[in-house]
Amino acid sequence: MNKLGINLFLWTTTMEEDLSDTLLFLKQAGYDFVEVPIGDTHVPKWERLGKQLDQLGLERVACSIAGPEFSLISPDATVREAAVARIKGVVDCTKALGATVLTGPYHSGFKTFTGKPATEQEWAWSVEGMREIAEYAGTQGITLSLEYLNRFECFFLTSADELIRYVEAVNHPACRLMYDTFHAHIEEKNQAEALRRCAPYLTHVQISENDRSTPGQGQVDFDAIFRVLHEIDYKGTISIEAFGLTPPDLAAAAHIVRKMFESQEQLATDGLALMQAKLETLAASENGLALETNHATEKSL
Repeated sequence: MNKLGINLFLWTTTMEEDLSDTLLFLKQAGYDFVEVPIGDTHVPKWERLGKQLDQLGLERVACSIAGPEFSLISPDATVREAAVARIKGVVDCTKALGATVLTGPYHSGFKTFTGKPATEQEWAWSVEGMREIAEYAGTQGITLSLEYLNRFECFFLTSADELIRYVEAVNHPACRLMYDTFHAHIEEKNQAEALRRCAPYLTHVQISENDRSTPGQGQVDFDAIFRVLHEIDYKGTISIEAFGLTPPDLAAAAHIVRKMFESQEQLATDGLALMQAKLETLAASENGLALETNHATEKSL
């Protein structure tokens, strides 16, 4: 089956806390990897965390965002230059962590708005900067897995079709995309079809409920999502992204204002069970079909 993970945003935004007990719990619960938020670019910190994850036998995917001071679509050339340098620094940290995929919406400034649709100039700035970053990431063995956000968090890339067109414009093998069911639930006319269109460039999937709480306890049609992943023969990583009332800075950014689940451990346990059940059901269905086909062939012979 696919490698299954969970984003550590459920516990931290900075990775400054001692998460030894949490990481051990996740390993014992059955997770294959954790999705690690990279904020600062202090390489030794991420090397230490990588060694800790190695000792636990947990694989990892990196994720990051860019604030307005590191926006590739800023009209200020010095800000755009700083954005390129900063994301290259995150690539270095991703490598130090021992990850090979860096996810996130760092194509533009998070929650930075102009009150207007994205312009051709902003598009050109971002594509040019991302191409330079992808070139560097490729030399480091890192794949960029870009994310689109909903219209309340971003105005630059807000749908699968826009992100696909962007990746094709960057036109570099180290620049690919991911799919987040939360944003898609808001922005897509048909989640399954949007996911299917992403297939040629898909390198990571985030399972996220419509209210950011326990997957499977809301409105997202995960049957359809996993069915498409099975149809396109997706072999990549799948992780849960959920947010709670802590850490408070992330709760404020995600507008989480009420308790949405019992505990992080409950969400992690139930969410993993959901993902495993969906994958196992599809695998069993495929195996059953194969057996029926083989039996029919034997009878005909």
